[in-house]
Amino acid sequence: MTQNDLLNISYANLDMARTEMTKLLSDRKPDYSLPRPLYNDPFLFRIDVEEIFHKEWLFVGMTSEIPGKGDYFTVEIAQSPVLIVRDADGSVNAFHNSCRHRGSRICTEHRGKVANLVCPYHQWTYNTKGNLLYAGTEMGDDFNIGDHKLRSVHCKTAGGFIFVCLGENAPDSDFDEFLATLDEYMAPYDVENTKLAVESNMYEKANWKLVLENNRECYHCAGSHPELLNTLLEWDDTTDPRASQEFLDYCARMAKEWDDENIPHEHKNFGKRNRLVRMPLKEGTQVMTIDGSQGSAKTLGRIQNRHLGSLRILHLPNSWNHMQSDHFIVFRVLPISAQESMVTTKWFVHKDAVEGVDYDPERLRQVWDATNDQDRILGEENQRGINSLSYQPGPYSKTYEFGVIDFLNWYSDRILTNLDGK
Repeated sequence: MTQNDLLNISYANLDMARTEMTKLLSDRKPDYSLPRPLYNDPFLFRIDVEEIFHKEWLFVGMTSEIPGKGDYFTVEIAQSPVLIVRDADGSVNAFHNSCRHRGSRICTEHRGKVANLVCPYHQWTYNTKGNLLYAGTEMGDDFNIGDHKLRSVHCKTAGGFIFVCLGENAPDSDFDEFLATLDEYMAPYDVENTKLAVESNMYEKANWKLVLENNRECYHCAGSHPELLNTLLEWDDTTDPRASQEFLDYCARMAKEWDDENIPHEHKNFGKRNRLVRMPLKEGTQVMTIDGSQGSAKTLGRIQNRHLGSLRILHLPNSWNHMQSDHFIVFRVLPISAQESMVTTKWFVHKDAVEGVDYDPERLRQVWDATNDQDRILGEENQRGINSLSYQPGPYSKTYEFGVIDFLNWYSDRILTNLDGK
């Protein structure tokens, strides 16, 4: 069998997968989990990558991770290496981390600082705008240096968040409206004057959708997350159908404190993809530490009241976040294969906070290290059970799991819309 024969089989399988994906999502039972192939089939996973992770806006990191000219970090999005770098003018640029010569990765470290971007293979050199500066005289007189810039990636920032889109055309719809609101809601935290305190990367043997589904409900929290529930209130927000009057009264009292400090807190939804909601933590607690007391001696930005709770920010398909008075936590999920995902968690503090004096990284991460590992076990067992020949889609609770329903409705809509647009 020739290489072309193998390619034809591959393309035929992908075309069949697109047809099967369309059928499975069009025929799926509302408010039920997905059919088994959508959680474990490698060809349908390939469609997920092409139609979601190659076409939608993805959260990759925070601007304060790259505070100065030449600071960069790298991220791999479903086998596509991406480079995020701060330019001399202060802007944040994103490029495919692939040399225009023979494709080698240019930046091989996870993060660093450079004057220029130099490919380690043959020393082709680019500036932080992606322009090729040097390719050597070996390329010949007819070589046009201007034709070989780094391939750029769509990149937008707001409120200190960095989003990229790998697609040729980035979707806008209501995204810019969300970014404007994100700027407003994140202003009190002054993200540019924060720093990365600690980072973790957790490999999970579960489909990326199972990771997101687990995050979008707290139905499992009481039985699985004792550390988290020291401070977290299980209700999703004040519209949660389970919300008690006591909780609603507490939120009303906190809203007055938020107003007194000019902290935005009105619930904002942008379709099912993006959401911002400020929620109080348990009374008497400040932040998500093991005992609810301060995580850092220095509060963030203009925040003075340590009892402001958590600004929860959702961005589908791959991020949820908790902004608190003295540190904030961001989460990023990226797919590896049909049954593997990478969950990255980052903790940020005021840039002047001194490790070992103002904060202890181990204490900052204690609650979420435990919670992430508990969720990893849940996700992996969920995946193993779904792989069973006996698995059939099961019903979600409309009161406890409405967030999961919203996520799968968004996912189904985006896949079908993007497939239809081919």
